[in-house]
Amino acid sequence: MRKALTIAGSDCSGGAGVQADIKTMTVHQVYAMSVMTALTAQNTTGVYGIQEVPPEFVARQLDCVFTDIVPDAVKIGMVSCADIIAVIAERLTRYGAGNIVLDPVMAASSGGRLIGGGAAEALIALLFPLAALITPNIPEAEALSGIPIAAPGDMPAAARAIAALTDGGVLIKGGHLAGGADDLLYWKGEMLWIHGERIPNPNTHGTGCTLSSAIACHLARGRDMVQSVREAKVYIARALRAGLDLGHGAGPLNHWG
Repeated sequence: MRKALTIAGSDCSGGAGVQADIKTMTVHQVYAMSVMTALTAQNTTGVYGIQEVPPEFVARQLDCVFTDIVPDAVKIGMVSCADIIAVIAERLTRYGAGNIVLDPVMAASSGGRLIGGGAAEALIALLFPLAALITPNIPEAEALSGIPIAAPGDMPAAARAIAALTDGGVLIKGGHLAGGADDLLYWKGEMLWIHGERIPNPNTHGTGCTLSSAIACHLARGRDMVQSVREAKVYIARALRAGLDLGHGAGPLNHWG
């Protein structure tokens, strides 16, 4: 049995965060574990409150996981403050964690900001160097690289800029651009387009969480990075195509689609 750990915030409505990660890992037949970084009061219409977990309790959760059931891959999602990020980086380094997929979550798909002041800098300084893959969407890639992205042709320069901050790869997700839904993987010095059709479904709550978790699952099962990203992209398309329609805003995916 392969094991994967999600380090992220919760989503009480179940579409994103730890809940989406656990659903994704279960569908991929990977044993799911979780370390909670924050509680959020959110649903498909917005984020209405965030309660951070104390850093020392995040550390205690990580100790319990890594001293008992060691994960084969780690997905990192919402980490809202610098102190929590520092604890995560220290523990992942101490325990020699590998196959780390970092989704640099800065805002919910409904628009609510999920990261505090100083946290973005800590994310770059402490967690980027540990990541095997970083998976920003277009707004996140713009913020991290300082490069405006108005078309697919702008994505390679942004990917190179972000890759300079890490020893791992960068996957820029193209879903925010008009037209297609192609993602760009910068891996070991090469650019690789992961093509995908745009699926007419407004219910995209939790797509970033789900994609990064799916990639971590495939890495945990021994697949290489390119294959892991391709398989995860297929899974996301299937989950969107299933057409689940829940809630009054941008609804969740069908993780069993």
